[in-house]
Amino acid sequence: MSDLSSAPIADFMQQDLEMVSDQLSAVDASTRMTKQRIGCLVVHKDGPDPEKEPIIGLVSETDLVRKVMTQEPHDTQLTVSQIMSSPLHTIASNRSMLDASHFMEKQGVRHLCVVENEEIVGLISIRDLVRHFVYADSGPIRELDNVYRPLSVLMRTTIEHISEEETAFTVAKRMADKQIGALLVTKDSEMIGIVTERDLTQKVMAHSLNANTTPVSLIMNHPLIGIDINRTVHDASDLMAMKWIRHLPVTDNGKIVGILSVRDLIRMVALRDRPRFLKQQ
Repeated sequence: MSDLSSAPIADFMQQDLEMVSDQLSAVDASTRMTKQRIGCLVVHKDGPDPEKEPIIGLVSETDLVRKVMTQEPHDTQLTVSQIMSSPLHTIASNRSMLDASHFMEKQGVRHLCVVENEEIVGLISIRDLVRHFVYADSGPIRELDNVYRPLSVLMRTTIEHISEEETAFTVAKRMADKQIGALLVTKDSEMIGIVTERDLTQKVMAHSLNANTTPVSLIMNHPLIGIDINRTVHDASDLMAMKWIRHLPVTDNGKIVGILSVRDLIRMVALRDRPRFLKQQ
């Protein structure tokens, strides 16, 4: 791919959208995401013919965690209409993948609705962007191939963590307060696992467990799936895709020194391309 700046979103967007009514319960939304192995649902207005009803929002794992699981007491009666992200964040199908990275970074979202002639025709996700930039023949991520320890450039060295004895409710509150999607889990000051938004929605909410009594130790991912700091960005992306995860602890001589997320990859892409983007606005 010779010209990343002109690669159109239309060539990479997802066209088979997982649609749900705005009257679907938040719990059922989490079950649907779990079953379909996706992190976002497209919401349409409730009506007799779903295909003809207008699309009015998106509901994501982040919405479920921050708007449902942080409530005290946990409200199991909330509907998608009460927690969805609306109005929609949209981008034209003829805009570039680089432009999409800027929109996601600015709005702090992982999904954008793609529009043509004011009609929603697809969805572009942060994972779509990562696949595009990591496997491109040139561009911001490819340029890191010649950088010493490229993961050290991308990772975050501030590591948020939580004890395995804390509850899922406490995890949700911490994630919402810090605006993050994962926490490393500790036992006796040792990092032994990781708990993510996906764990909260799939292992707690989708199974109607009590977030106030469910311990982190029951829902965390263990043992940790990490990556050595000397590996490439390509390696990190492949591992995330293979394991269906969005966060990787980064290790140096076996010690965790940072954490890398798919959002960190796109943030770097947007940052390096910002001069071009601003010039064209």
